[in-house]
Amino acid sequence: MAENKPIIEVKNLKEYFSINTGLFRSKPLKAVDDVSFTINKGETLGLVGESGCGKTTVGRTILHLYRPTSGEIYYDGKLIKTNADIKEFRKKATMVFQDPYSSLNPRMTVSDIIGEPLDVHKLCPNKKARQERILELMDYVGLNSEHAARYAHEFSGGQRQRIGIARALAVNPDFIVCDEPVSALDVSIQAQVINMFDELQDKLGLTYLFIAHDLLVVRHISDRVAVMYLGHIVELAPADEIYNNPLHPYSKSLLSAVPIPDPKIARANKRIVLNGDIPSPLNAPSGCPFRTRCRYASEQCAQSMPEFKEVSTGHFVACHRSGEVN
Repeated sequence: MAENKPIIEVKNLKEYFSINTGLFRSKPLKAVDDVSFTINKGETLGLVGESGCGKTTVGRTILHLYRPTSGEIYYDGKLIKTNADIKEFRKKATMVFQDPYSSLNPRMTVSDIIGEPLDVHKLCPNKKARQERILELMDYVGLNSEHAARYAHEFSGGQRQRIGIARALAVNPDFIVCDEPVSALDVSIQAQVINMFDELQDKLGLTYLFIAHDLLVVRHISDRVAVMYLGHIVELAPADEIYNNPLHPYSKSLLSAVPIPDPKIARANKRIVLNGDIPSPLNAPSGCPFRTRCRYASEQCAQSMPEFKEVSTGHFVACHRSGEVN
């Protein structure tokens, strides 16, 4: 159960990549641009948005797989800055990667894949303790002990993702970044893996940043949801609030595309189609990043970036005209 105590605090996070644009010239690609949020202990924060909006970069930058261009990341109230801080942080924070096919070493057995974090952080005093811990982790994710000596290519996508989750759990973490962990899996397997994430959270007291583009999956697992567009968080609210009362035009458009199982409601539901394509983060528009596709955009939207402000308890939105949009 989530406590009202932030375990992860992200303040004004920026991640820019330098892109060559010609002879001796480069330009910053603003993958993440001034993002701030907190994740409370024991909760799941869902992060949604179109491909290329910076979701994965946020997750990787929090874990310092990319060095932040600027901004601060706190774990349990402590600023993560030095190499020693990062090393200590990675004993408590891990990642489940999107692609279960490319994130596992084909030359290593399942036992070695799961045992690698134990070796890196020297968490087991001897081989017997290491083997016992590996079998315990495999049991957590529904794998049999006879799977330990096999290789990743011998498993299905769902089983491979279970191996990846067991590897993430090896260091006994408090916080896990789940980077689209079910998007590469069949729908029938997705439900099993999502339910397993829920069970592990209850059993081990885990906190998740759950990155996805499937809004139904995010609603099922998340306590709160953040909507991201072109490197910025444009809306953040409790999951039910954001699904029942979205305030940002982009959130409204995303949610209008979610399939509804009831045909009558589905026919009555109007799809909000956006104009144009998502701009390149190399040439982002001035002011509000969404204004080039927004039917409510005004002169003010072109001139200044809207403030990310709290409009009701726990509901934040970055839109100059959120009060007028219906």
